[in-house]
Amino acid sequence: MSDKFDVIVVGAGPSGLSTAYLLAKAGLDVIIIERGDHPGTKNVMGGVLYRQPTEELLPKFWEHAPIERPIVEQRMWLMDEESVVTLGYRSKGYGKEPYNNFTVLRAKFDRWFAEQVVDAGALLITETVVEDFLYDGSRIVGVKTGRSEGEIRANVVILAEGVNSLLTQKCGLQKDGIDSSQLAVAVKEIVALPKEKIEDRFNLEEGEGATIELVGQNTMGMMGTGFIYTNKDSLSVGCGVLVSQLVEKEGLNPNELLEHMKSHPALKKLLEGGETQEYLAHMIPEGGYRAIPKLYRDNVLVVGDAAMLCNGIHREGSNLAMTSGKFAAETIVAAHEKGDYSAGMLSEYQRKLENSFVLKDLKKYQNVGLVMEKNRQFFEFYPHALNKALEEFLTIDSVPKKEKQKKIWEDITSHRSKYELIKDLYRGWRMMG
Repeated sequence: MSDKFDVIVVGAGPSGLSTAYLLAKAGLDVIIIERGDHPGTKNVMGGVLYRQPTEELLPKFWEHAPIERPIVEQRMWLMDEESVVTLGYRSKGYGKEPYNNFTVLRAKFDRWFAEQVVDAGALLITETVVEDFLYDGSRIVGVKTGRSEGEIRANVVILAEGVNSLLTQKCGLQKDGIDSSQLAVAVKEIVALPKEKIEDRFNLEEGEGATIELVGQNTMGMMGTGFIYTNKDSLSVGCGVLVSQLVEKEGLNPNELLEHMKSHPALKKLLEGGETQEYLAHMIPEGGYRAIPKLYRDNVLVVGDAAMLCNGIHREGSNLAMTSGKFAAETIVAAHEKGDYSAGMLSEYQRKLENSFVLKDLKKYQNVGLVMEKNRQFFEFYPHALNKALEEFLTIDSVPKKEKQKKIWEDITSHRSKYELIKDLYRGWRMMG
């Protein structure tokens, strides 16, 4: 094996694989270093993959890739202790080409994607940890791995190692340690269930998929969400909350939070008879635009979760990762042609992100995390109040509707004053505007 490459990619998740794939297709000498047994073993996400950004890399990938189900219905449940208010959108067109999104299992999909990258000419090394950089003076010229004779040199190093990117910190692109209010811990189970039961319980035609996002009582008032996604013959069931708020719940661990969510009456029927096959946990970047580190320096670029590129409002992570990988590859190809890997040259990567939906969207929602973290009524009071209001309004008991409306308003204002309600409405408008 050569110890000198054009590009070293650290991490074989969506961002790293996307970067490596395009670089290998462009004829560059690329090595990917993955700490897991194979790509996907260390990678966790809820399980939704978006068609458009993936197809930009891999045209009509769904004809060959191990996808689970195209999603035709997306729902949101606002949860009280025993009830839910449901919102959703269903489109038969989403079940046909061109699809909108799919459910996937990362252990399968990432392994398949890695095969395409290797076929394109990249070298993949697994079960290997990158421990530090190699320097020539102050210039990074490669990486040190945990293997014997594990020094590898390259013109550029791509950091795609996930949210807890120690290398991003070591090379000075991110301050030491990430604030716990900018991280979420997510846990997930794969629950086996016959496909016929999945389609019956979620009102789906054969092969169709659905997703449910859960907000409210399921996270015990903490800032976070839950989810249920349909796979071919299993369900992905999970939840995530801010690390800073979970720490406040002394003695509560993420698995107990998941079991609490699963015990809700509305979920028990969907999961009935299912058998847990796998349990996974993962850290998710939740700091948004304000938490993005510096993304480039001489000979280094940062992509995907390591760059804190995650839009929790719209459940977008994989598409931001792949898009950042594409921009990184385009930037490096141009740098390779000029033989210039300086920060000035690599800053084009930042410009591409700023001109795309990636940073435009994250900038738009940059205040959401701060507002939600400090105003837990959005996760505690409002889901509860909405459920109770609808319960009152929809209960037919010979009480005049005007009296019901008055009771609903009195119940709400007994917990939040008119002034507080107006302030909350304004906060919501400002953070989403």
